[in-house]
Amino acid sequence: MRRILLALMLAPLSSMALADQFVGQASVIDGDTLEIHGMRIRLWGVDAPESSQLCRGDDSLQYRCGAQAANELDAFIARRTVNCVPVSLDQYGRTVATCSVGGADLGEWLVLHGLALDWPQYSKGRYGVAQHNAERAGRGIWKGSYVEPWLYRSCVRANGKPATCSDDASSHP
Repeated sequence: MRRILLALMLAPLSSMALADQFVGQASVIDGDTLEIHGMRIRLWGVDAPESSQLCRGDDSLQYRCGAQAANELDAFIARRTVNCVPVSLDQYGRTVATCSVGGADLGEWLVLHGLALDWPQYSKGRYGVAQHNAERAGRGIWKGSYVEPWLYRSCVRANGKPATCSDDASSHP
């Protein structure tokens, strides 16, 4: 009888723990934001270029690096189930979480492929090794030049235009 009573008492606790996670099919909003069951989730510890942001490739030509990050993340997820564990809320009220698919941490995957940067202010360097490996291999944004996404957003908020905030075109051929 005690076991049954204990099981009945623990059942709501385990369902509350599961409710704290977001599991399901994700829509990619941008390179570091997903939506699962109508809930916006910001990936913890990384910062991907914004959708309107431009970078320069190894050919010095501009390309939409923010759109590329989102498209490649979407292709990697490939409609598989995404599991997110909330860490906190951001200033916009979005859930900030570590998310994985097929056992792969999406933040680490993005950084390792040069599609996002480790954001040590939040990650405390968790993705630093992945970023070093991406930079050394010249993957993604490391092939050419870019402006850190947090600096790009700051420039745009100060009424800068996406093209001029994305990069200093005068320093490229």
